[in-house]
Amino acid sequence: MKVGIDARMFGPRAGGGGLGRYVEQFVTRLPDVDTQNHFVLFTKTNIDSPLEQVPVNIHWYTFKEQLFLGRLIDRQHLDLVHFPHWNVPILLKTPFVVTIHDLILLEQPRSAVATTRNPLFYAVKYWAYKLVLWNAIHRSKQIIAVSEYTKQSILTYFPKTDPKKITVIYEGLTDLTTKSKQERKVDTRLAPTTSYLLSIGNSYPHKNLPRLIQAFEQIAPQFPDLRLILAGRKDIFFDRIDHQIQRSAVANRIDHIANPTDEDLVRLYSNATLFVFPTLSEGFGLPPLEAMQFCVPVVSSNASCLPEILGNAAAYMNPTSVEDMAQVISRLLNDPDLQAELRKNGLEQIKKFDWTNMTRQIASLYTHCVNE
Repeated sequence: MKVGIDARMFGPRAGGGGLGRYVEQFVTRLPDVDTQNHFVLFTKTNIDSPLEQVPVNIHWYTFKEQLFLGRLIDRQHLDLVHFPHWNVPILLKTPFVVTIHDLILLEQPRSAVATTRNPLFYAVKYWAYKLVLWNAIHRSKQIIAVSEYTKQSILTYFPKTDPKKITVIYEGLTDLTTKSKQERKVDTRLAPTTSYLLSIGNSYPHKNLPRLIQAFEQIAPQFPDLRLILAGRKDIFFDRIDHQIQRSAVANRIDHIANPTDEDLVRLYSNATLFVFPTLSEGFGLPPLEAMQFCVPVVSSNASCLPEILGNAAAYMNPTSVEDMAQVISRLLNDPDLQAELRKNGLEQIKKFDWTNMTRQIASLYTHCVNE
């Protein structure tokens, strides 16, 4: 069996973010999990892997991707190709499997409108997104959903989809606790001596950071030594949050850290008092699981997949209510017993998510698809 994998997003630092980590962890484990079949990686840059690589100088989410990538893949005469995201070329002829992480652009259309693009250009791009997504869902041999929530979301927005065609395979969790802690010059904000709330992730509108900042403003007088640290990828949305911080009455107690490395994340998680995840919608939600590795109590939104993924290891809040957010955070800060319970539950919860187990399930799905 000859299977191709779109690995252009390989690695979180290569521009793929969470998707990049998903591709990286899967591709890294595949040679050990499946030694019987031949795999071909389509990559933008050469990666350290024993698997065959085909260089592809085509960026994701582009018209060039739609026009030329399918033809390039078809030339490899594969039995199957796996796309780790919905951006499957419409002109592709090779049978394929697709991973759907979330349908946030359909669930949170207002967040999609928050763009620097010309409205007409954005409208065309959004129409193209829906067309490509429809193609990926309806023409795929199998769909991998990263949570039951994502599966149900697919069935809601694409009701003609056969539920048997969707397989839920949870993502894994990278063990950041083993990352190097070598001494180096870093921003001193990465290891503050005072207590702080931590939130990690991009600054897209659905991440709901403006309400978190407002909630922090409400509780700040009660906890004069408490800080808020936000860390994520630097882009136009990051800059917009920065502007809100500058206007805040407690701006001197909020730190906004751009493009943290894994080593930075280790410092941030290791010293955090609480981890706060205020998102309006997620397909899986890795950051709060990462926080649990470091025994950090988690306050999470009760939206979308999060109760499914975090179970009894988080204190839940209504992400649309600044008042509820502030109350839940304040209550947990004042309750050491609840913090201890969440730490204990978190260490149990993270055992459910393993990259090697995920890779085995996906490799098995390949065999099922080809044999079928």
